[in-house]
Amino acid sequence: MTYIIEMTKPILSNFFVQLFLVILIAYFSVVIIRIAVQRFFAKTDFLSERREKTLESMIVSIAQYAASIGIIIFALSHFVEIGKLLAGAGVIGIIVGFGAQSLIKDILSGVTLLYEKQLHKGDFITVNNEYSGTVEEIGLRLLKIRQWSGKLLTIRNGEVSEILNFNMHKMRVIEKVAISFQENPAKVMNVLEGACNELNAKHTNFLLKTPTGEIIEKFQVYGMTSVNATFRGYEYTVIGLVEDKIYFTAAKNVRLTIAQHLYNEGIQMAEENVRLLSRTMNTKETAYEKS
Repeated sequence: MTYIIEMTKPILSNFFVQLFLVILIAYFSVVIIRIAVQRFFAKTDFLSERREKTLESMIVSIAQYAASIGIIIFALSHFVEIGKLLAGAGVIGIIVGFGAQSLIKDILSGVTLLYEKQLHKGDFITVNNEYSGTVEEIGLRLLKIRQWSGKLLTIRNGEVSEILNFNMHKMRVIEKVAISFQENPAKVMNVLEGACNELNAKHTNFLLKTPTGEIIEKFQVYGMTSVNATFRGYEYTVIGLVEDKIYFTAAKNVRLTIAQHLYNEGIQMAEENVRLLSRTMNTKETAYEKS
């Protein structure tokens, strides 16, 4: 055993070998932490599944950053004494502070997003009223969103100023329908109420319910919401409170059912009319005047 130790000393004393071992240890440490966190949340149920996935993503991100910083410090220790480096940390801190403002902002913003529960992994969100998609990863510095097209959007946490979350326990389906001025409003109301009755009968599973199973808000005609919708016709609105996870499916079924009922009853939708006015010129008079 002593002989083996003596033989390996020259190899282990090599800086590149040591660096390789440190990288290897850091890599497996992150893997072990990820597996440990997954198994821990698999055996517990005091948090919701979305909350668990969010915490798991953040913990793994922190572990990855810690491992990377550890590797960098070890590599620097070969060229600079850590004691002297720490002694000058005050000056270095000021210098680095100015260059790392955006990094610190991103990290603090990431912690804020997690602490205030503004979003969770798997939520469908719109960021800054510009980008929409499903939250795929919430990191310490970056937020990754999978767009509907399949593209992965990566945005710094510090750049997130506004979030519209479609997965906060409940969503209200709001469908507006513009009907021609030529249609009888009373008839249109009856047709839309019939569509709502069908929705409540066939798609009650979409509706949000209390813990006792009572429906909170059925599909219903909210009423006529405009008597002159963009100068095209009367506007009616149908609403219904549904579960956030099935909001888009519920909205598609509501639109299809409404469209089918309006078609069956021959209700005319509002159309945009463009009137072109022209003035006929008397060419003889014009020619005479020119002469």
